[in-house]
Amino acid sequence: MGQYYPFFKAYDVRAKVPDELDADLARRIGAAFASELSAKQVVVGRDMRLSSPELADALIEGLNSAGADVLDIGLCGTEEVYYGVFSQGADGGIMVTASHNPKDYNGLKFVREAAKPISADTGLGDIERRVHDGDVVTVAEPGQRRPLDQRDDYIDFLLGQIKPDEMKPLKIVANPGNGCAGLVAEKLAARLPFEIVRMQFTPDGELPNGVPNPLLVENREATAEQVRISGADFGVAWDGDFDRCFFFDETGAFIEGYYIVGLIAAKLLEMNPGEAIVHDPRLTWNTLDQVAAAGGRAVESKSGHSFMKQVMRDNDALYGGEMSAHHYFRAFSYADNGHLPWLVLAQLVSESGKRLSTLVEERIAAFPASGEINRKVGDADAVVADLEAAYQSDAQTVDYVDGLSMDFGAWRFNLRKSNTEPVIRLNVESRGDRALMEDKTDELLARIGGTA
Repeated sequence: MGQYYPFFKAYDVRAKVPDELDADLARRIGAAFASELSAKQVVVGRDMRLSSPELADALIEGLNSAGADVLDIGLCGTEEVYYGVFSQGADGGIMVTASHNPKDYNGLKFVREAAKPISADTGLGDIERRVHDGDVVTVAEPGQRRPLDQRDDYIDFLLGQIKPDEMKPLKIVANPGNGCAGLVAEKLAARLPFEIVRMQFTPDGELPNGVPNPLLVENREATAEQVRISGADFGVAWDGDFDRCFFFDETGAFIEGYYIVGLIAAKLLEMNPGEAIVHDPRLTWNTLDQVAAAGGRAVESKSGHSFMKQVMRDNDALYGGEMSAHHYFRAFSYADNGHLPWLVLAQLVSESGKRLSTLVEERIAAFPASGEINRKVGDADAVVADLEAAYQSDAQTVDYVDGLSMDFGAWRFNLRKSNTEPVIRLNVESRGDRALMEDKTDELLARIGGTA
């Protein structure tokens, strides 16, 4: 990817505005997208960034110029574009967003029919080439732009996936980080028996509270503190376009996404027994244990949304989860969704009668994990080869689904190299032995070297 433009990434476009991405380029991308897909109808939405309205207008002009009609959602989240595409039977969709990048960035996320992803190996390179070469369709009569007011329908869809009438009156802290998640959360709150404690709810492209990215440790404390102050049952925070969501228990403790996957899988299997659940290879034992206990079938997929979605489709899976806080649902055309996870978790807390901390601590005790640890190294390939050679004789199994995974019975690790930078990503877990997990993590990090 990025053969012609470095900001065409593996899964989307992310660029500085207007230095790299401006209205003229957005217009050309729109024409290229419609031409590549022979699209007759495209759904377009945008996030709260200050540059998003201008870029969306230009993008729509480009789509129209190549003969595509546009259903314009306006201010929304990525999942609302997905919903619009599959509910309207559109040929594709584009979301104008840079998610959790700094405020001087913007970008584009693309899907084709049924909200299927468009990424480096599924057409994004071809769109990039068309933009560069000006290889676009010209039509005598351009397409039309029409508004699409679908949010109430979308709320109906979300509520149809859970049992709101059986929910207890929980108190939940909700922090969109001045992104767009509050637009949907507000309408959900009106139809659920919850007290929603609102934080940073107004979409604001100035990002007055910093970039909406709860993976940054410094961004978590505001939500954690509000959970503690308000006495909430749990907290949820989102990134800017809310395709990822993050959780805090009632003590304000941040919950690793790995353990959320197992909880959601078990709850959904309770309502849909015997179904397939897709997970990524970085940390697996807790998910495998919970899926097996709930009578489901676990299926492994390489990390990354395009891989996860394809494996979801291939197995007609009920649900898929990555430790990176992406959650995929069959009912949502196998795409990722940032609101269904907290609704399912609320159902679990409501029906179990247990605190979220208790539910999570039981799983952490059973399968303690290091969480993902990044190290900058000089030669990532050499580091991976060295660890494989050093541990090969003791490993019970070795696989390469996504990086290097080695299983030693009582503990395992996964080591992956970044595709875009000289970084190694390490995950370690054990079976109920925190000290062993910590010792092996330290041992591996000492051998890996590099810098944090």
